[in-house]
Amino acid sequence: MTQADKTDDAAVLAGARNLLANCAGMRPGETLLVLHEDPGLGYYGPGLAEAIIEAAAAMGIRATECRIPFDPDVDAPPEDLRRAMLAADRTLFIARMGDQLRFNAELSSVRPIVCYALDREMLGSPFGRAPYRAFVALKACIDTALGRASTIRVTCPLGTDFSGPGVAFPGTVGDVSVARFPMSVFTPAPAAAYRGRVAQAGFLVGTGSRYYEPYGVALSNTLFIAFDGNRITGFEGDADDVETARRHYAFVADRFGIERDFVHSWHAGIHPGCAFPCQAGDNLERWSGAAFGNPRLLHVHTCGAYAPGEICWNVVDPTIRIDGVAVWENGRLHPERVPGGAEILAAEPLVAAAFASPAQAIGLAPDGRLAAPVVRMP
Repeated sequence: MTQADKTDDAAVLAGARNLLANCAGMRPGETLLVLHEDPGLGYYGPGLAEAIIEAAAAMGIRATECRIPFDPDVDAPPEDLRRAMLAADRTLFIARMGDQLRFNAELSSVRPIVCYALDREMLGSPFGRAPYRAFVALKACIDTALGRASTIRVTCPLGTDFSGPGVAFPGTVGDVSVARFPMSVFTPAPAAAYRGRVAQAGFLVGTGSRYYEPYGVALSNTLFIAFDGNRITGFEGDADDVETARRHYAFVADRFGIERDFVHSWHAGIHPGCAFPCQAGDNLERWSGAAFGNPRLLHVHTCGAYAPGEICWNVVDPTIRIDGVAVWENGRLHPERVPGGAEILAAEPLVAAAFASPAQAIGLAPDGRLAAPVVRMP
């Protein structure tokens, strides 16, 4: 029996309705285009697209589906696909293409959605079922608190320590062109005003923007990466790890013709229902596209002067102090510590329950750290 078979159908359909009604805002008679990858590629699980289409039919929504290929370098949808997207009321990506295109401003008129619940289990869990709009509201509360702060400091048990003033969010409306379901991160904080160092254990990995080989490289010990504003200023740690990092950054920058040492932005997970039960090293691509929504993970976008860059730093169990208040404390987010957060918890019992018992599985190895297969640059 597969995990998909064991997942409660009613819970899965509840998650699908949350997506369609609360995120997509769809009504009976409207049309939905479901673009999905072949589950055989090992990224999205079997039965996920079918469950969402079943829920759509029960809601009176006319859904059509189209299987699309995985393109590691896509930066815009093919024209025939774009026409099909424009013809539908909403488009749902159950495919990596949606994540790859999330910063493509040309898609704002299409209003697509990308699903970060990668299988039926995730869709039927509190990650998929907790009211979508509550997390949109929580994101807004956190963004406001970050923007109004005087000082922000980020630390972690391995030695991450960087800080700066309140976040100067860009003036543009929204941070991506593709709606995300579930809502699981706050708006990326531009790195320009921050400085310090980030501790990396396990690996350096891609961002889900473009895919390349090797997509991640293993680190033997803790690597410290110093940065000042938008620039990486140095690597410290095991000599082999330092060399691995330097070679990997050079490889990725040369591969895409981008700024090697650029540090673009950072943000952390806000959804306590987000869980990744397997080890990150079992599938780095899938881990990097699914686990980041858990508050136990903070990530930094680097290598390329654009969002999200091409190499990601991942911080486990961050503490984020906003004007001295630990809103994230050792990987646990406390919504009640930002204005408006307590009201959200009081109004939404499922959200409050998720924060009272947050998911702990984020892909760590048995020793409690991130780990990856040993892949080093030649």
